[in-house]
Amino acid sequence: MYGYSVLDIPDPDPLPIDDRHPMKRLQISSLVTLVWLLAACSGDSTNTRESSGDTEFEFVAPNDSLEATSFLRTPLYSNYIKGDRGDKMRIQLAEAEANWQAKPDEVDSYVWYGRRLAYLGRYRDAINVYSRGLDKFPGEAHLLRHRAHRYITIRKLDAAIADFEAAAESVSGLPDEIEPDGQPNAAGIPTSTLQTNIWYHVGLAHYLKGDFDHAVESFQRCFDLAANDDMRVAAADWLYMSMRRAGWHDEADRAIEFVTTDIEVIENDAYLQRLLMYRGLSDDAGLGSARANDADGLALATLGYGVANWLLMEGEQDKAYDIFESVLDTGTWAAFGYIASEADIARITE
Repeated sequence: MYGYSVLDIPDPDPLPIDDRHPMKRLQISSLVTLVWLLAACSGDSTNTRESSGDTEFEFVAPNDSLEATSFLRTPLYSNYIKGDRGDKMRIQLAEAEANWQAKPDEVDSYVWYGRRLAYLGRYRDAINVYSRGLDKFPGEAHLLRHRAHRYITIRKLDAAIADFEAAAESVSGLPDEIEPDGQPNAAGIPTSTLQTNIWYHVGLAHYLKGDFDHAVESFQRCFDLAANDDMRVAAADWLYMSMRRAGWHDEADRAIEFVTTDIEVIENDAYLQRLLMYRGLSDDAGLGSARANDADGLALATLGYGVANWLLMEGEQDKAYDIFESVLDTGTWAAFGYIASEADIARITE
């Protein structure tokens, strides 16, 4: 039977920091980036936009960069992002690297270099960059927050929680600040802040470990700090799920009473659709429609996990398991819905 006790899923082996020092790998990457930029400028047809259905880009076969080991003990490789979006992201990475080299004494240089690496699936390199920044700026909240995020990505939950807790202590009592988006939404309006991101993501780390009581505390802090419906919706979704998993059914229902069909969000529509389903205002959070319209893997992972988790809470374990498996079929292994599906399958099959 499925259990709700804390499951300490073992993290993968520690990162071999010395062997993957950013300067060793990134110096090579500089040459690769330069070659790529020259090819792009010459009109190399291999860099033209490629899409599938309505998706903006697609992932191709994994390269040789082993980034993580899943909770199901399978290797996870970095993917090469094709198309116009991938081209743009590689140019942004080259610019961030140049800025880091020119301004090695600025926190933002490390933050953005790491973020641009991570957007291209180079999570371990990003972690190494943040670590180098923290060597120079110990306890710096932005670097801790971003390194912790990528520890979640590579399934090192204890390391993530430690960094998030240090970041939270660092900003305690300070005014919050908008956190700019690396890949802006359609409206060009950032929807999250440094402190909401700290509490949101540490809540996720606790949730993935099965520590739902601490997840509730973290997501409640995030919700209370949220200044817009996008962040409130995202926090409320995970808060509801954490409360349900902790056995707080009435509290979970009260936590999402504010949700109506009149709420408008900029970028968190998938979370809104999940909340509407929890409230009985939607049948399947739009998952069926998303599948029919060949939605991108991130949307399917987000919607799919919410539906599967709700079915699990309603006692439909077999149906939930099938959807968890379909989320893994998307291949978007850095998505939170994917990581959570892994964790739940690990619990179901333990």
